[in-house]
Amino acid sequence: MSAQDQIRETIAANDVVLFMKGTKMMPQCGFSSRVAGVLNFMGVEFADVNVLADADVRQGIKDFSDWPTIPQLYVKGEFVGGCDIVTEMTLSGELDALFAAKGIAFDKTKADQIRDANK
Repeated sequence: MSAQDQIRETIAANDVVLFMKGTKMMPQCGFSSRVAGVLNFMGVEFADVNVLADADVRQGIKDFSDWPTIPQLYVKGEFVGGCDIVTEMTLSGELDALFAAKGIAFDKTKADQIRDANK
């Protein structure tokens, strides 16, 4: 199976997927750690794909999304963005709205705590 096929299959099989450096329990870069931390704190169930484990997937996800950086967040098959976009969406409440619209379970109280801590 090609990297593109693996990526497509992973995104189709999971409601929320984070392509990241490391894993959700042990991120290996600050940007991946930030996004995984937000999702974990908000109680979002997500699949993590460690791009450091497979060079073809690492390059493949960049080609797939036409986005040059890692991490990359997908929700219900839709590319959301990387660390800066996810951070902005979290702080503005847009990420809550996206999760709600897509039927993704998350802890609204925890999302509010993130925003309160960053005022």
